[in-house]
Amino acid sequence: MNRIKGIDISHWQGSVDLEKVKADGYHFVILNAGYGRYDSQKDERFEENYKKAKAAGLGVGAYWYSYALTPADAEAEAKCFCKVLSGKQLDYPVAFDIEDRTQSSLSADTIGKIITAFCSYLEKKGYYVCLYSYVSFLESKVPSDIRRRYDIWVANFDVTKPDYDGPYGMWQYTSSGFVSGVGGKCDCDYAYKDYPAVIKAAGLNGYTKPSPKPALKVLDTKGLKQGDKNFGVYELKSLLSLAEQAGLTTVHITVDDGFGIGTRGVVNGLLTSWGYKPNGIAGEGFADRLTRELKKKI
Repeated sequence: MNRIKGIDISHWQGSVDLEKVKADGYHFVILNAGYGRYDSQKDERFEENYKKAKAAGLGVGAYWYSYALTPADAEAEAKCFCKVLSGKQLDYPVAFDIEDRTQSSLSADTIGKIITAFCSYLEKKGYYVCLYSYVSFLESKVPSDIRRRYDIWVANFDVTKPDYDGPYGMWQYTSSGFVSGVGGKCDCDYAYKDYPAVIKAAGLNGYTKPSPKPALKVLDTKGLKQGDKNFGVYELKSLLSLAEQAGLTTVHITVDDGFGIGTRGVVNGLLTSWGYKPNGIAGEGFADRLTRELKKKI
């Protein structure tokens, strides 16, 4: 399984040189955005870390530490998180960090409702959400349907792989890593998905979904094609030979009466260069267009 190296940081790391983090071989950083349900609980280094991470060319995600004891608390936390994220573009998931000891006495049913309240609010706002916690909390407190519903960022230290019974997209494998640019220890992570590609393609986390490319037009639906062998093919290949001499194609083909794979490749190359679908057919439209292109070279 391919994995991408990253770190996660908060104000506890102080001022981090994220250019050095990037140079040290790390590709993303998950930033603490804050905790709790009040706007004043935003992480004091978030804005600075976000700007520095973007400038360094690192992929950026964010997480919110939860103290929620009810679904209403969780939704209030989600609203604060959204305010902090407003105007940002995040290449990695936004994570709901649920692990606090105050939540450990809650039932699995309540924990499931808390997670759903937070994560569904973020999803409605157009974010790719994941769930962060350590193995024992995930397995004992988070209902299995909730763990299947959301991408998991699992914390499990000092092991060769997470001792977790479900799928996960990221793994926080240590809390005591030493990374260039970070003063002291920090959390280190592996990501196992191409999150930037997934998030940008879906238009999530502040990105606009790319417009679909228009379907290519077909120049000819009938005409000469691979497998044909006749005088028409000979004439076509004579034109293609002239196209090579004129610099319209760099592929040399032998002029004979057989339409083989090489001829198909040249036909498709020209169709593509003209903005048509490369369907391997050379009909009247193809011959007319090629003749016009050749006349331009004369």
